[in-house]
Amino acid sequence: MGQSFSQLTRQLAAIWKQLGVNQRISVVLAALIVIGGLVGLSFWSSHADYALLYGKLDDAEAARVVGALDDAKVPHRVGGGGSIYVPADKVYPMRMQLAAKGIPKGDGVGFEIFDKPNFGISDFVQRANYLRALQGELARTISQLDEVEAARVMIVMPENRLLMDSQKRTTASVFVRLRGSGDLSSSAVNSIRFLVANSVEGLQPSAVSVVDNRGSVLSGNEEENTVAGVSSGQLTSRRAIEQYLGQKAQGMLEKVLGAGQAVVRVAIELNTETINRTEEKFDPDGQVARTTTSTEESNNSTTPNSGGVVGVVANNGAETNASSLASSTATTMKRKTVSNQFEINKTVSNILQAPGGLKRVTAAVFVAAKMEGTGADRKAVPRAPEEVEKLRKIVQSALGLQPNDPLRKDEVTLEEMPFTDTFPVEVAQQIQQQQTHAMWWDIARNAGYVLLALGIVFIFLRMLKKASAEGASLAVPAGGNGNGARTDEGIVTVEVLNRLIRENPANVNHAVRAWLQRSGQSPQN
Repeated sequence: MGQSFSQLTRQLAAIWKQLGVNQRISVVLAALIVIGGLVGLSFWSSHADYALLYGKLDDAEAARVVGALDDAKVPHRVGGGGSIYVPADKVYPMRMQLAAKGIPKGDGVGFEIFDKPNFGISDFVQRANYLRALQGELARTISQLDEVEAARVMIVMPENRLLMDSQKRTTASVFVRLRGSGDLSSSAVNSIRFLVANSVEGLQPSAVSVVDNRGSVLSGNEEENTVAGVSSGQLTSRRAIEQYLGQKAQGMLEKVLGAGQAVVRVAIELNTETINRTEEKFDPDGQVARTTTSTEESNNSTTPNSGGVVGVVANNGAETNASSLASSTATTMKRKTVSNQFEINKTVSNILQAPGGLKRVTAAVFVAAKMEGTGADRKAVPRAPEEVEKLRKIVQSALGLQPNDPLRKDEVTLEEMPFTDTFPVEVAQQIQQQQTHAMWWDIARNAGYVLLALGIVFIFLRMLKKASAEGASLAVPAGGNGNGARTDEGIVTVEVLNRLIRENPANVNHAVRAWLQRSGQSPQN
């Protein structure tokens, strides 16, 4: 192995000695370029890829995060807007480690305010700390929504007194900073209101106001039993039903006609009255026995017969009394009474009709006309009346309309009209042109890189060829001088010999031997 390496070294040294000045410069430049490329490649491969750890931190939180990263000896970079970057493979481990330390804490103060024991504080301070902690926790929770970047919550609670004032109630205000230029949906606003209301004792959702960073009031203090609250609820219900019915019919039409080929708008009338109706129906034929009373009486009496002299009974004694009893008459009387009470069959119905029923539904439907031809020859072709009628019945069935009901009088208006597609066509053409330009630019850029590489290789080969030609010209003593002028064959001037000897003695020696051989003389060492 050592002998092969020494032999390779001697060969490289011999080749290096035979190279001219220009050849040596070209080789050195090529070696430097290769070495520089290798060094750059190794540096780029060893360079760590940084990823975002936390963003949009305030200065205090950013300082805590940087201090924790310094203690953990993790490389990091601090960017604008409170952003901190760490190597990509360290993002999730560092987030878990920092979360274990309570960093970052986020906006406001949470229930960690009670982690440290505080003795001797007043009830007012304790209540204020609890309110601060509750506001901070709610703000952190609301900030977890996708549309919300940051949030602040303010809660106003009446003081605890023996005599409660009914005019004073708990209220809350929520300020949200939204991400980008989007709006907060109504469902998200209601979620925030119910979240805050269910977290605070005695707080109603209608007493929670939500405001965004653009100054728009997303919800107001509207009581459910007030005219404003009832009107707002009815309007919201009406919009939701109209939107649902319109999307239902339009989606079905687009399945048949194609996307963007139908427009459906639905208008409804809601029954906002609450009706409580009680009905009583009597059936005289359906009698039902309610009570039956039976009474039975028995009366026994004795009546003496008339006759005899007055006072005889008293004078005659017992015999007279016995005869008198024998001549009396006994009477017995019995009576039975039965009383029946009947109830007439009666039906009582109590009907409560809540508001929200549909009184009338109308729908306006636009269907795109069929188009034939291209360019200037493109024109609309109307559909057959049977096909239009089928589409109208489809919409009518999808919305559940009752056109034959005289109380509702539902209606569907379907018209076929040519839709303007100029703007979508122009946008599609622009997108196609941009995609074509981007494709050709990528092709030209890649071809340019290839041509640049070929040009560099070509220039390098030309330099090598030029250096070889110059070395070959120096090796020929006769046939040309250093200035490119021809000399007579076989005539070598002193200037030419001196120049050749100075630049390349080995080639001069070789050329002299060759010249002597051609002249018929044997060279001498």
